[in-house]
Amino acid sequence: MNRKLIAVPLLAVATVLTLVGCSSADAQRTAGSGTIKVVASTDVWGSIAQTIGGDHVAVTSIIDDPAKDPHQYEANAQNQLALSKADVIVENGGGYDDFVNTMITAARNESAVRLNAVDISGRQASANGALNEHVWYDFATVQKVIDQIEGAYSKVDAKDAAVFVGNADALKGRIAAMEQQEADLKTKYTGVGASITEPVPLYMLDAIGLGNKTSVEFSKAVEEETDVAPSVLQETLALYSSHAVKLLAYNEQAPGAQAEAVLTAAKENGIAVVPVTETLPEGKDYVGWMSDTLNAISAALAK
Repeated sequence: MNRKLIAVPLLAVATVLTLVGCSSADAQRTAGSGTIKVVASTDVWGSIAQTIGGDHVAVTSIIDDPAKDPHQYEANAQNQLALSKADVIVENGGGYDDFVNTMITAARNESAVRLNAVDISGRQASANGALNEHVWYDFATVQKVIDQIEGAYSKVDAKDAAVFVGNADALKGRIAAMEQQEADLKTKYTGVGASITEPVPLYMLDAIGLGNKTSVEFSKAVEEETDVAPSVLQETLALYSSHAVKLLAYNEQAPGAQAEAVLTAAKENGIAVVPVTETLPEGKDYVGWMSDTLNAISAALAK
């Protein structure tokens, strides 16, 4: 979504621990805990950070509730405190989670290594001037972020660098297998029509070679929680009655009246619906979640 995650201002800022010449994060490491403290803006990056670090990291994911729209996040003192003590901070960037910048400023933690996934991706705004910030659906970006997280961990905890490298390589191998699955699907389905309620999964759909038939005007309106003109809505609904698309990728975490109308039209016309989300489903890690989504797309295309 282009809507930013909004943090409600805290009434109190957590006390920052200090030592002479050290930030709170340095103080925690100096105390000899032996555990790298990591804060991720969402559990998507938190899952990846945990997989790479294993038992050597303690990860706090700020947005981690699959039952809620992640854009309704409200800041709390616990997350503020975690940021004040963090050794490594992983944020999405691209305007998605700007609340992290505000909270880090309040936390006064200048020593933490900060990783911004959109910056790492190198992705730029498209021709229509919009940047699709949902880069966790772009496996090439995820591979780059893994390398950066591994490097950050190895710098903070050099003695366990071999563990981090091994874990990162194993994770990259699993993601490479999903990239191959995308490539295999592309050989069969390039140019097949697909539709969306929002751009959340577009990087994955593009990698498979599917053609997004949903107008920018409609998906932008859903993103911004506004309504389109009746003619635009009817044009969108016609994608399903005319069977111009094989599937609808529907963001379950951000329903709205017009998105629901599209969902109903798809179901009534026998168009496969592939649910997508912006945070991890209950009980899933990143790879399991993305693998399930890929398999659902594959099954929808095979109908």
